[in-house]
Amino acid sequence: MTIVLMGYMASGKSFVGKVLAKKLDYNFIDLDDYIEKQEGVSISNIFETFGEIYFRKKEAKYLKEILEPKTNMVLSLGGGTPCYGNNLYLIKNNPKIVSFYLKANINTIVLRLEGEKVKRPLLARFRSKDQLVQFIGKHLFERNHFYNKANYVIQTDQVSVNRIVEDIILKLF
Repeated sequence: MTIVLMGYMASGKSFVGKVLAKKLDYNFIDLDDYIEKQEGVSISNIFETFGEIYFRKKEAKYLKEILEPKTNMVLSLGGGTPCYGNNLYLIKNNPKIVSFYLKANINTIVLRLEGEKVKRPLLARFRSKDQLVQFIGKHLFERNHFYNKANYVIQTDQVSVNRIVEDIILKLF
């Protein structure tokens, strides 16, 4: 079985994914980390050097590559992964994949991202908190359609990682 975690930046996909994988004794893969390893450069560098379209093509290629193996795994997607190309189709039309949308509200996301703008290529240009709130609100509105196609939605605001993992496991088994 492959458990796919999707959601916006800072919704907890990687952190929850690591804990969940350890608890289930599954492999854990963070798609962004995988892309960086394969490309030999950071996601920020890929965006700066080659642009978002190039990145999205590589993202789709590596997603398909990761989903081919038959081992049990937890896969944490990038925030935009399900929103581009046929990525969501690959996830939704594979009977061995169960997907979860880790849903966080705008305030939670802003709080988690304020100190990480340098590491997040889509956020580096925002100078004020208000700009960040507006951008995230617009982005969430656009992306929620895709995220909500996950098999399950798990609210992550003010919920411990252990509780989120328990909720996921209860839905799986």
